Amino acid sequence: MASTTAAQTHTVRRRIAVIPCRWAASRFPGKPLARLGDKPLLWHVHQRCLEAKRLDGVVVATDDERIEDACHQLGIKCLRTGEHHTGTDRVAESAEHLSADAYINVQGDEPFIDPAAIDAVSEALDHMAPGTLAVNAYTELNDAGAVLDHNVVKVVLGTGSNALMFSRQPIPYPRGDRPTYLRQLGLYGFTAKALSLFRHLPQGPLERAEGIEMLRLIEHGHGVRMLSVTDQGVAVDTPEDLERAEALLRSRLRTRQSSSSSNSPPSALPS
Repeated sequence: MASTTAAQTHTVRRRIAVIPCRWAASRFPGKPLARLGDKPLLWHVHQRCLEAKRLDGVVVATDDERIEDACHQLGIKCLRTGEHHTGTDRVAESAEHLSADAYINVQGDEPFIDPAAIDAVSEALDHMAPGTLAVNAYTELNDAGAVLDHNVVKVVLGTGSNALMFSRQPIPYPRGDRPTYLRQLGLYGFTAKALSLFRHLPQGPLERAEGIEMLRLIEHGHGVRMLSVTDQGVAVDTPEDLERAEALLRSRLRTRQSSSSSNSPPSALPS
């Protein structure tokens, strides 16, 4: 009998990125369609997903007709959902219509999210410990202003890199040693089973108080594995953040144009 090759035994796991977008954000209504450069914010997030190598599809999920229409004009696949408390609840509804082994929730306010970070979360889903239902990316905070900013969600970790707590406050409190502050990114990975469970769990008092959806899993005793990734972008929570994102986009475009010019061959001299 012929031996089974590694290629034959390897199971291909299907991964889909879902970008949840809603119009009625309290801090920035209409944010998904706010212009960054010459394109809406959601377009930039979609592009980052297209650049990832470990995804089998990307879709925007929204309950708003204006966002749906914009996606159609941009050639972006879009699912219409009902109203939900959180983006992950919206992703969970979308998963019922999208066949996959796992789903990556890429928040629609992360226009500079690193495609490699998306791939890292996708890969980490293959190696979750028993009792862990999700993978959440994080990065170290080096800016004191960001540590104090309530729009920036902080996380503290336990052994095994599982999340102990998320908060908009600076945690942990620096009473003794000076702590390292970690920022939770809007980048989560779930199995289909985990998303179904998430959707049917009630919101707890911590989630309602902080407005941080991943607290739902922790409050109900489920593990959230935190994954360190590289992030050098700007999350857009407010109009002021959009101004900073615009400046960063212009800077990156200038750097790219300068690099392209320096690598171009010299023009031929006229004869």
